[in-house]
Amino acid sequence: MKTMNTRILDFREADRAMLAMVGGKGANLGELLKMKDVHVPEGFCITTAVYKEVVGNNTAVNSLLDQLATLKADNRNAISETAAEIRSVIESISMAPDIADDMAGYLAKFDDGQAFAVRSSATAEDLPTASFAGQQDTYLNIISKDAILKHISRCWASLYTDRAIIYRMQNGFDHRKVSLSVAVQKMIFPEVAGIMFTADPVTADRKVVSIDASFGLGEALVSGIVNADNYKVRNSEVTDKKIPGKKLAVYALQDGGTKEKGIAPELQYKQALTDEQILQLERLGRRIEEHFGCPQDIEWCLANDTFYMLQSRPITTLYPIPTANDKEYHVYVSVGHQQMMTDPMKPLGLSLWQLTSIRPMAIAAGRLFVDVTEELVSPTKRNIILNVLGKSDLLVKDALTTVVERNGFIKLLPGDEQTPGSEDKPLVNYLALTDYDPSVVTDLIKRSEIAIEELKQRIQTKSGPDLIDFIIEDTRLSRKQIFDAQSIEVIMTAMNAASWINDKMKEWLNEKNVADTLSQSVSNNITSEMGLALLDVADVIRPYPELIAYLQQAKDDNFPDDLLRFEGGQEVRDAVYAYLNKYGMRCPGEIDITRTRWSEKPDTLVAFMLTNIRNFEPGASKRKFEQGKKEALNKEQELLERLAQLPDGEEKVKETKRMINLVRNLGGYREYPKYDMVNRYFIYKLALLKEAEKLLQAGVIVEAEDIYYLTFEELREVISTSQLDYQIISKRKDDYRTYEKLKPPRVITSDGEVISGQYKRDNLPVGAIVGLPVSSGVIEGRARVILNMADADLAEGDILVTAFTDPSWTPLFVSIKGLITEVGGLMTHGAVIAREYGLPAVVGMENATRLIKDGQRIRLNGTDGYVEIL
Repeated sequence: MKTMNTRILDFREADRAMLAMVGGKGANLGELLKMKDVHVPEGFCITTAVYKEVVGNNTAVNSLLDQLATLKADNRNAISETAAEIRSVIESISMAPDIADDMAGYLAKFDDGQAFAVRSSATAEDLPTASFAGQQDTYLNIISKDAILKHISRCWASLYTDRAIIYRMQNGFDHRKVSLSVAVQKMIFPEVAGIMFTADPVTADRKVVSIDASFGLGEALVSGIVNADNYKVRNSEVTDKKIPGKKLAVYALQDGGTKEKGIAPELQYKQALTDEQILQLERLGRRIEEHFGCPQDIEWCLANDTFYMLQSRPITTLYPIPTANDKEYHVYVSVGHQQMMTDPMKPLGLSLWQLTSIRPMAIAAGRLFVDVTEELVSPTKRNIILNVLGKSDLLVKDALTTVVERNGFIKLLPGDEQTPGSEDKPLVNYLALTDYDPSVVTDLIKRSEIAIEELKQRIQTKSGPDLIDFIIEDTRLSRKQIFDAQSIEVIMTAMNAASWINDKMKEWLNEKNVADTLSQSVSNNITSEMGLALLDVADVIRPYPELIAYLQQAKDDNFPDDLLRFEGGQEVRDAVYAYLNKYGMRCPGEIDITRTRWSEKPDTLVAFMLTNIRNFEPGASKRKFEQGKKEALNKEQELLERLAQLPDGEEKVKETKRMINLVRNLGGYREYPKYDMVNRYFIYKLALLKEAEKLLQAGVIVEAEDIYYLTFEELREVISTSQLDYQIISKRKDDYRTYEKLKPPRVITSDGEVISGQYKRDNLPVGAIVGLPVSSGVIEGRARVILNMADADLAEGDILVTAFTDPSWTPLFVSIKGLITEVGGLMTHGAVIAREYGLPAVVGMENATRLIKDGQRIRLNGTDGYVEIL
């Protein structure tokens, strides 16, 4: 029986099971060679065993790696110095004679003077979850054994370029666990070369193949030094071509190495590939994609009318497609963008949210999506959904409009043709709104409080599978309550009244977004009350310096009980627990039941309390509320006086007064159904964690949080049988870590196409960053870019810039001067609270946390929806 050479492997001996030996490039070349009628240049891999033998055991390299382990990714100068030393040491190591002899044996299979490409192939390369493409070096047209040996050392050294080291640091890869194989591949001298993506790299559309092609060697295209044609192919039809001027190409030299050459003027605008060749290449790409089971990024070249595949790797940047049960075209809208929570959710959280929802949802990368295809194919329903989503998020509306306007994508249902002008019909006749007795809100809140107390009592009697059944049944009951007709009517009435005020005041008085001021300090807003209540807790702490000093270093989750050691401790402890009893079920990302609640980790609130003590005088809570109320009432008075001077002034005053009353009496209730739901979630969670403790004691799970990686149905099965395949948990934890790195799209189709909406805005200042205006006012201040609420260190007057906020961020709002978020709409929580607190705010500002730097002075225009960097 022939034993495998673990030092050198022919490509034909390699496959994807040998990633640890031959790296991503080597493994994938081996797979390509197994495919019929796919041409791949022959070659072999110097395996990672050789790298470990030569480099891994080198004392000097290991000493420098110890030094590297102490550095952080932002310490660029120190990384650069250490990296240069490591590369120098590696390149100076002599290759053992027996390794050189082994390689000479493989080279003997080729003609004398054969040229090779010497290419790095890392073990952490071309993985489904991380692309290390371009991180290590490739050398072309290398001739002779000695030159190949020298360039193998250079490939090894390229594992420690600055960019490769920083990329590994940022993606959590241990330097010592990444090894390098080197692929030595027969050199092809092509007329044309390029890259092919079997999914569009810009839109992510899986139905589109995108091909870049240029004359000469493909490495010049990869490194960006030459222009390339771009061809788009859909369903074996060339749908788009871009043919730029190709002035340069890189060609191989006879004696080794490469050289740039100018392209003759008559060829510069010639298509590098014919249409027939483009389609031939697309067919090859689709076969390779099918073989690997996912969209591929393929390097290819064309020589003597034959296409050669030089490399294939997965495209790691694509967002997964929500699953559908048919082959039809579907359009999905992100739930997370509506809920201001675009982080992934764990399976238990997804499972519970689906139980709570009134319509089915699809899942992709730990996020929920709603299939809106049925609404889009009907003009009547389409009008409604575009209006509803347009009020919430203009970028979603614009993206859906883009889909609707495409020929052939949305087929109208028979007899449901669009009638001219119907797309402009208002969703609601505002003047027909019913007057409400303000006590309706009090009654709805009281009904919720009674139901929550009943739930707390009833759930205590449940355990085992009965508990799961009880929770599933309770979600059905709570869904009826949350989506109760009267509850929805109250919320919609307030929203429509605010829209009416904005429309009419613009028409009658030429004043924008008036409802923002009128919405300040309304009654019964549970979320804004939560922010002000923490100011009251700060007032209780303020008189006790020794206690404040303790809080500045408190890291213990039991900190409220530790307060009893200090003067005032009992009083402060009672105030903290009273706050937690009312609001302790909240936390960032609260729609996911698996997220840690304030009651579970009370020290999360300490930083907010200390900020409030530092930034405010006693009694700030009442003063802030009264100030907002005063501004709203003064604005109301001013508007009514101006309206009285207009034609039909008496009628205008009467109608406007009615609408203002609706906003001020009903608007605050908008936040309550979410509070009710999150309250229930925490009650469920505490009961489920008791079951988790039993599973932990029985050795079924390793930690209580393991249950978060099961759906409700799976958890019932595990509780019933006390059996679990723990590999499921391990895999889902890995999946979750992968999902965390992905950014979900607002709108995605079943082809995987991510459709981005645009803001249609004119007359903006040069360089302005555009978003959706949700709370009026223009302010200037210091931008504080904060991605994690726990990292917040705000001074009064700062402008908060973040990816998204939910109700748990409200305690920060009392300290800031303005708000900017990447996600959100007119009625999402951040917008509602910003209006109530009188904070200028712009939401839905794409990439705000990257475009605006922490500490920059900025001007925020919450009236017109843009930011200027000063």
